Amino acid sequence: MLKNLLKNTDYIALAAMLLLFIIGVVAIYSAGYMTDVNKTEYIKQMIWFGITFCLMIVVWAFDYSIFGIAGYIIYGVNLILLVLVLFMPSLMGASSWFNLGGMLYQPSEVMKIGFILCMAKVMSRFLELNPNDKRKKILYVVLMVLLLGIPLVLILLQPDFGTAVVYIFITAFMVFKLGLKYRYIFVAIGLGIILIPVVYFFMLNPTQQERINVFLDPTLDPLGSGYNAIQSKIAVGSGMLFGTGFLKGTQTQYGYLPIKSSDFIFSVISEEFGFVGSVTVIILFTILLLRLLRISKNARDYFASFIVIGIVGMFTYHFIQNIGMSIGLLPITGVPLPFVSYGGSSLITNGVALAIALNISARKSNNMFMD
Repeated sequence: MLKNLLKNTDYIALAAMLLLFIIGVVAIYSAGYMTDVNKTEYIKQMIWFGITFCLMIVVWAFDYSIFGIAGYIIYGVNLILLVLVLFMPSLMGASSWFNLGGMLYQPSEVMKIGFILCMAKVMSRFLELNPNDKRKKILYVVLMVLLLGIPLVLILLQPDFGTAVVYIFITAFMVFKLGLKYRYIFVAIGLGIILIPVVYFFMLNPTQQERINVFLDPTLDPLGSGYNAIQSKIAVGSGMLFGTGFLKGTQTQYGYLPIKSSDFIFSVISEEFGFVGSVTVIILFTILLLRLLRISKNARDYFASFIVIGIVGMFTYHFIQNIGMSIGLLPITGVPLPFVSYGGSSLITNGVALAIALNISARKSNNMFMD
């Protein structure tokens, strides 16, 4: 059995993740090289990776059929934590973290795993319902809405709009996989467009509104709200083809680039390793996402397929949003780049998510245990 698991595991996806992590550690080291505050972050990141990799092995070893129950537990525990975190002191404009002896824990990050597993379970059961059982179908749709709506509202109350959008993105990918009629999808898109001004005027705080305004015109406040966007674009542009060289980026080393080990890690890579370094990161993410899509397609049941497509949605949003805000194409939301940005909660969440997908790839055949 172990031989079959090892044989079927998608090592290309695993290799892409490992290379992204290595690039991230190098960039985090560079980001903290000329500072006293962030000088040891690369060491902490490697420690977090050691913990993450051990968790990945454990997650890979169990049959994914138990993830349905695990998903409800993760969802329930982190739902409680999402309520409690609202009473924590604000950090960077949001009450999103628990301070655990100097280490920060963000329940909305780990909640993504519970959410994907629970939604995958509900959607797989929805497909198994009798087509004529309209009443049960409506109940399952209501359950899906509640599974999304409750954590979404709690995350918006923090407020953390960037993370909230991740959940919407995950749901969109899973709903597309579910095969709902296109008219429902277009209605949802229409409602989303209508709600944009409502979200802007009534749900975003002044700081978040300012980020949107500055995204549309960074020159509105070049030394304040627009500073991050302007400095990030300067860093990306100054890298040109091959970059300024490791530890030689002006924006990175002289403190012009803000939050450079997490939010703007892609800008560090772009400045010091240039277009070549940037494209390498993009290619590795593309390979990872394509391999995950392949795993979803070849999964042995609906539950597994929905899990992986939810993970694809999560990684895709983080990938697009982080790089988009670094080059000025999207508003700044503080969304990290998976496996590359500094952060324990994010690294563990993404690592466990990938381990679940690798677990499914290792068990893609119903008959593998009979070989």
